[in-house]
Amino acid sequence: MSLVLLAVVLAGCGGWNPIARLHPYRIEVQQGNLVTQDMLDRLRPGMSPSQVRFVLGTPLIVDPFHKERWDYVYRLEKGGKVIEQRHIAVLFENDKFKGLEGDVRPAAAKAEVGP
Repeated sequence: MSLVLLAVVLAGCGGWNPIARLHPYRIEVQQGNLVTQDMLDRLRPGMSPSQVRFVLGTPLIVDPFHKERWDYVYRLEKGGKVIEQRHIAVLFENDKFKGLEGDVRPAAAKAEVGP
């Protein structure tokens, strides 16, 4: 009787694999410069590079071949999946802030575009 009961219990466990349910813990990975909309709203044309650095922080990428362009890159991963990714390029002309390129724009520029 106990042998039959053991066979039934083991047959029911054939589809259950506890190893398949195990996953390694993946931490939240935040890389780069987090640039918020509030920070971008404080930028004004004609600002010096030191003023822009004060508002946004040190850029992640300063290309020696493009000295009038700073790149701020941000990436957030949770559980191995990309949740948020941004790239903002700050442009200068004659050592004065000229404008932005990339994923996030100042609120004033959005208002000018219209609906």
